[in-house]
Amino acid sequence: MDNQVLFFFCSLGVFNGFLLSIYFLFFHKLKRVQNFFLGMLLLMLSIRIGKSVYSIFTPREDRNFFILQIGLSACFLIGISLYYYIKSSIDNRKSIPNAWKIHFLILFLIVSSVGIVFPYETNGIFWNLYFIKFIYLIWGIYIVLTGVLLKHIFIKLCTKRIKCSISELWIVAIFTGNLLIYSAYIIGYFYLYLIGTLTFSFVFYGILVFLLIKKNREIIFQDIPEKYAAKKIETSEADDLLIRLQELMKNQELYKKPNIKLKDIAKELHIIPHKLSQLLNDNCKKSFSQFINEYKIEEAKRLLIENDQYTLESIGYESGFSSKSSFYATFKKVVGKTPSAYKKQFLE
Repeated sequence: MDNQVLFFFCSLGVFNGFLLSIYFLFFHKLKRVQNFFLGMLLLMLSIRIGKSVYSIFTPREDRNFFILQIGLSACFLIGISLYYYIKSSIDNRKSIPNAWKIHFLILFLIVSSVGIVFPYETNGIFWNLYFIKFIYLIWGIYIVLTGVLLKHIFIKLCTKRIKCSISELWIVAIFTGNLLIYSAYIIGYFYLYLIGTLTFSFVFYGILVFLLIKKNREIIFQDIPEKYAAKKIETSEADDLLIRLQELMKNQELYKKPNIKLKDIAKELHIIPHKLSQLLNDNCKKSFSQFINEYKIEEAKRLLIENDQYTLESIGYESGFSSKSSFYATFKKVVGKTPSAYKKQFLE
């Protein structure tokens, strides 16, 4: 009974991992480079873990050596899939560079050639003593290289003043999960082989819970914000964006919408939220809240002067403020006077 429960738990993780990999590779509505490599990562992991489940629960005399070879060969491509998934996420890649394709192809040809020239069935000693260790070495090297890529995010995690985005936490979770699975297999190589399979199932369902939260699911497949200093917006493009932004604010009066967000305006401009934030910071020297509040205050000043029918509270709501207190506080901070004092000076 214990074996049946373990088999069910381990097999379910492999099966779901395989289905999720197919989804990311072929059926996800966002055809992103990141989704392709995430699909490859899940596929290689599922094949490798599936090999372990097969080995554990199949009698030695009944094992098919070709299935074992496929599982070990897939392990050779886990590291590079992880590395390119993280790198494409950090760099916000829109296409796969040819160098990446060649790199992936070289590793695929290496493991395929070894499998053809030295099949596992007749060269078990070579695989068990040498090639499997080489496979784990390559996997480990790519994990280290991936950790280097994530260095700046790890620093942010250790710095309480800087908050990581959901997208950044997601790729750290993917990296940590792979590190745990790799560590479990290294331990399992010497003791308790089953630990690698169990770790994959725990990691997979932990990540799946993270993915099933709607808010997380909507964010983790967006681009990770780049550092402002890394890539400036060209002057001509910035000027064009500023003109479009001013026309948008004037014509649609988006600042009047309650709880208007950066992403809402970025969507109207057909740019990513990070680019709008960068435009405001670099070219206007303002945060998004400062930018929106200035429009709200100008509208409030106009209503205070031109309209005697509205109460001060109504003017605040008409200008886009969500409460009376926020209207008074923001107006006093920007103008230097309360709304009533500002109105009074035009009545005198």
